[in-house]
Amino acid sequence: MNRDLTVGKPGTVLWKFCLPLFGSIVFQQLYNIADSLVAGKFVGENALAAVGNSYEITLIFIAFAFGCNIGCSVIVSQLFGAKDYCRMKTAVHTAMISSAVLCSVLMTAGILGSRILLEAIHTPPEILADSQLYLDIYIWGLPFMFFYNIATGIFSALGDSRTPFFFLAVSSLSNIGMDIWFVTSFHMGVAGVAWATFLCQGVSCVLAVLVVFRRLKKIRHQGKTQLFSWPVFKNFSLVAIPSILQQSFISVGNILIQSIINSFGTGVMAGYSAAVKLNNLVVTSFTTLGNGISNYTAQNLGAGKMERVKQGFRAGIKLVWFLCVPLVLLYFLGGRFLLYLFLEDPTVQALETGTLFLRILSPFYFVVSAKLVADGILRGAELMKSFMAATFTDLFLRVLLAAVFSRAMGAAGIWWAWPVGWSVSTVLSIFFYRRGPWNRIGQKAA
Repeated sequence: MNRDLTVGKPGTVLWKFCLPLFGSIVFQQLYNIADSLVAGKFVGENALAAVGNSYEITLIFIAFAFGCNIGCSVIVSQLFGAKDYCRMKTAVHTAMISSAVLCSVLMTAGILGSRILLEAIHTPPEILADSQLYLDIYIWGLPFMFFYNIATGIFSALGDSRTPFFFLAVSSLSNIGMDIWFVTSFHMGVAGVAWATFLCQGVSCVLAVLVVFRRLKKIRHQGKTQLFSWPVFKNFSLVAIPSILQQSFISVGNILIQSIINSFGTGVMAGYSAAVKLNNLVVTSFTTLGNGISNYTAQNLGAGKMERVKQGFRAGIKLVWFLCVPLVLLYFLGGRFLLYLFLEDPTVQALETGTLFLRILSPFYFVVSAKLVADGILRGAELMKSFMAATFTDLFLRVLLAAVFSRAMGAAGIWWAWPVGWSVSTVLSIFFYRRGPWNRIGQKAA
């Protein structure tokens, strides 16, 4: 069901719109968590390390899909808010064609260079074969991931956050069942968890795209919809490229950090692999809420309702901090027990590594969630220079400090790089938000 985010009390609108998004990303993360869980439980610690090692590279591909999702979502949101339905449909077609071309390029590069990438991050010899096998299967499924992301971006732009939630709930739960089935019944090992993800993402992608086109067909408009528009492509690129660069550089940064972690051995690698999945579940969930705030911002800017942007920021902070409380308590106090979901008979080193990682990072979820709310507004307003400046500051500090701190503090020093990067970049993001046009208008009125 399409929803106009430019009417109604902002707090209520955001809660109703963003909570299904939060649920969606929880199920989205279950794809990766299920892979690690089944690999660690039913195959072994080396298999868990292999999946976690490949995961850092898959984040590069996810970054491109995420950027296309955001580019499409913001442009379609603005046109939907302005009720320019003809150009809105043109934007959908343009985004899909552009994403298809980009996906083809990435698949070619990935198929040819997967082993080179794995060797570049110093993948230990004992897990290199499994890491490459998992990564190669993942790459063949990139079209499903790309078009599914475009479809969910369109749903969000139209104010519909429930449909993606239902798709993800069913496909994620199916993925868990197929992971276990392929590994325990067919003894497929790491390949089994990769193929299960491939098949479940494929089904959810096809269904999501079909529903999107059916939904768009019902929206009436004047004029002829173009299959591709260069002006719309330019607007799409102005949002998508910075988002891709942001996520790509974060992924590259994570790969550099992974290469530092790899030097501490497979025990630390396995503990980090399990803990970072739990951490990414939270951070990615808040990122998705930020995307919802981008849709809210874009629709209201398209409708010329500046004051609602400020109200949305305050409502967004309340929303993410409300969700932070149970998550921080769960990870800080119960993180050790959650790690057993991924690790069967874990080594002491793996368990202590994962527990320390979660205890250092979890209190700072209040900080990074505030940053992601501000970033969502900046992105929805297409203030991409400010958005990128804050993001790259976080990335630069995390990579630099991980290298520096690890020499003095060991693996624990790597984990402390996260809170420092988050804290500095949060100050920048909120500073840029405070300089936005919505605040200047309020000052002039006063």
